[in-house]
Amino acid sequence: MRYLIGRFYVWLVGWRIEGQKPDVAKYVLIAAPHTSNWDFPIMLAMSWVLGMRVNWMGKHTLFRFPFGPLMRWLGGVSVDRRSRHNTVQQIVNEFARRDELVLLVPPEGTRRRADYWKSGFYYMALGAGVPLVFGFLDYRRKVGGIGPTYYPTGDVERDLEVIRRFYEPIGPKYPDCYGPIRFRPRNDQPAASTDQPGTTSDQTEPTSNQPAANQHPSPSPGVRCASSTNPAASGDDQPAASGNDHPTSSCDSPGKQ
Repeated sequence: MRYLIGRFYVWLVGWRIEGQKPDVAKYVLIAAPHTSNWDFPIMLAMSWVLGMRVNWMGKHTLFRFPFGPLMRWLGGVSVDRRSRHNTVQQIVNEFARRDELVLLVPPEGTRRRADYWKSGFYYMALGAGVPLVFGFLDYRRKVGGIGPTYYPTGDVERDLEVIRRFYEPIGPKYPDCYGPIRFRPRNDQPAASTDQPGTTSDQTEPTSNQPAANQHPSPSPGVRCASSTNPAASGDDQPAASGNDHPTSSCDSPGKQ
C-alpha cells in the first residue's frame, strides 16, 4: 500500500526517482537540501517507492500515551533531551540495540538559511559505525532519491569535502535559503553553548579549522533568511536564534512552503 501511495504522489507532483535502496540494514540518511515544507512529503513518498522504512527523531514527550504507539508506527525514535546522555549517544545506543534502523536527519535543522550544518548526524554515524547515505531533492531537475553510501572516517574536513562535492550541483527549492555545508568551528561556539567533552552536548568533535568560504552565495539584497534551528530534527544542541533577530524572511513568508 505504501508503495502505491508513494508512486502515485511522486507521479502527481511530477518528480522522478534516482538511485536505489542501500544494501545495508542500518545507516543515517541525510535529507538535503532542506528549504521547503514540501521536502519531507516528497522524500517520504520516494522512500516508500524504494521500499525503505524511514525513522525520525522526536522529543520524548511526543511518545507519551495515547500517541506513543502511533508515533512509533510512523517511525519515530524517542530522544530525551533531559537525559545525562547527549542526543548523539542516545542514537548510537539505539543503533546498537536494533537490527535495522534508517534514521532520516536534515543536517540544516531548519528550512531557513543556516550558516552551519548541525554536526549531530555525522557523529551519530561515526559513533554507531554505520554509513551516511546521501539523500537528495534536486528541484532544478525535479529529481530526488538516494546517492552514495559513505562511511565517515573521523577526519571531519575530509568527510565534509566528500559531502560538499555531492551536494554542490543539487538545486534547492529556495537557493537563498540554502547555506554552506560546514560545521561550526569550536572557537566560534556561542557563549551559552555546552559543546565541551563530557557535557550533554551533541557536538563532541575535536577542534577543527573550518573554511570561511561559502559554497553558496549569501542572500541577495532585500532577502533575509534567519539562521534558526530545529534541535529535535537535527540532533544538535545549538541554541535557536531569537525570533527577534531578523524581520520575517523570504523563507518564512506565506508563499514559501
